[in-house]
Amino acid sequence: MKVLIVDDYNTMRRIIRNLLNQIGYNDVDEAEDGNDALSKLRTKDYGLVISDWNMEPMTGFELLQHVRNDEKLKKMPFIMVTAESKTENVIAAKKAGVDNYIVKPFNAATLQAKINAVLPNAPK
Repeated sequence: MKVLIVDDYNTMRRIIRNLLNQIGYNDVDEAEDGNDALSKLRTKDYGLVISDWNMEPMTGFELLQHVRNDEKLKKMPFIMVTAESKTENVIAAKKAGVDNYIVKPFNAATLQAKINAVLPNAPK
């Protein structure tokens, strides 16, 4: 299964890629912002999106809204990553259709648990 990591910080994309590799996900692609992610999502098949919330020019929240409003993409499993654990953000993301939410920092075990919650057939 191909995973798309969306984050405007190269270092964070690399960290998430390494964590995914540790838990058995080696088919990983990266996007540096929401616009880049949308163009990739519309041209390639992904099984999961892991996106940062705080990005410019398109936030992860806006990306989520675009994905949920696109007939082809709306069922795409989507995990939001953020440094903020504000209750209102979690509620907004849930209302917008996020499948799961991870607060930074996190480790491979946390990432695995969040993926397992979204993808019941994920490798354990």
